[in-house]
Amino acid sequence: MSKIKVTQIRSIIDRPEDQKRTIKALGLGRPNYSKIHNDTPQIRGMIRKVSHLVKVEEVKE
Repeated sequence: MSKIKVTQIRSIIDRPEDQKRTIKALGLGRPNYSKIHNDTPQIRGMIRKVSHLVKVEEVKE
């Protein structure tokens, strides 16, 4: 299964509560924090919801 690296690039201050919860569910919380996830439809949906706050990169294994 392919992997993706999700990096938070913007703060969640003054964001709606659902976006804050999505960032926490992705394992992030502060700008420049990164987390590697499996590339699943569920993770892609969460990324789409907060796409303006995160950067996504493919991870070569």
